[in-house]
Amino acid sequence: IHVIACETRPVLQGARLTAWELLRAGIPSTLISDNAAGALMRDAGVDAVIVGADRIAANGDVANKVGTYTLAVLARAHRIPFYVAAPLSTVDLATPSGAEIPIEERHPDEVLTLGGVRVAPREIRVRNPAFDITPHELVTAIVTDAGVVRPPFGAGLENAVASPGPLRGR
Repeated sequence: IHVIACETRPVLQGARLTAWELLRAGIPSTLISDNAAGALMRDAGVDAVIVGADRIAANGDVANKVGTYTLAVLARAHRIPFYVAAPLSTVDLATPSGAEIPIEERHPDEVLTLGGVRVAPREIRVRNPAFDITPHELVTAIVTDAGVVRPPFGAGLENAVASPGPLRGR
């Protein structure tokens, strides 16, 4: 196994946290800029994409760090399986779909500055969503602490939340 970790702009969680955790666990890994993901999926023999989730709707739509949706689209374009790994506590059966998940807008300075230095023109407008929604149609499977849930996600997620033990092959 060799993990390719995205830097996760604009606040660099991938570079600051994910890379540290991978190294600490002794997992071979490479850090890349977010925009390099597509070319590496095409050229570097990527076998699978695995992301986390901040929230999973009842239909399997996934809210996660901004850029997750882009990775899912790229994975689909390159016929690479796209997995979501998240604890059952992120599954929200009361939220029917990702359309009902509010997306936080973060401070413009996260995009306008780098290391405290302004890198963009003062007049430019900024959109800085903290999360995006990945439609369930792009998700190969959701890996939880209760097992693997495969499409269609509705009943599988309900069973996973209700189940005290592993769900093998769902």
